[in-house]
Amino acid sequence: MAKFPHADNALDALIQALRHLPGVGDKSASRMAFHLMQHDRSGALALSEALHLAANTVRHCALCHTFTQDEVCSTCLDLERDRSKLCVVETPADQWALERTSAYKGLYFVLMGRLSPLDGIGPKDIGLQKLFDRACHRHEDAALDVREVILATNFTAEGEATAHVIAQALKARGLLVTRLARGVPVGSELEYVDLGTIAHALVDRR
Repeated sequence: MAKFPHADNALDALIQALRHLPGVGDKSASRMAFHLMQHDRSGALALSEALHLAANTVRHCALCHTFTQDEVCSTCLDLERDRSKLCVVETPADQWALERTSAYKGLYFVLMGRLSPLDGIGPKDIGLQKLFDRACHRHEDAALDVREVILATNFTAEGEATAHVIAQALKARGLLVTRLARGVPVGSELEYVDLGTIAHALVDRR
């Protein structure tokens, strides 16, 4: 990336750092950097402090692997959650999306990725053994045991392959495994919905 006229190393470093954000290229990064320096120095300082704090304190939950500042996240510690259900998602962002619906009250396991042999990502890289151990662990109090694993991986080729591998392994261990349903979006008209979505909606009808 070429340096901007009269930009010193600090500004260049800021622009390069902003380019680490998803979907941000040279122009977007420079626009954000110049905006912060010209119009919002206090916002730049707040952003810097928040990033420093997060980078130094956020870690993985010992149970579900999501992001947290504590050894075990607040969701796993919440005694009001339905501990018989374990929802498997690819990322903390997916978990957050499900939480915003307020429709799910069980626990989670966050893979932090998905199987992708072409990229060299295998079962060990996304913690499948840890998932299997947690789902199959039996407690003295049976009410704490997982009885249903809900697969909420994305509907991509890699996400589907990941769901298939997990389902096969857990079903062999006697667990009930369900898959997030696919269907026609609420408020949509059939003539504008792609054929693949309609086909899945018919198969998953209830």
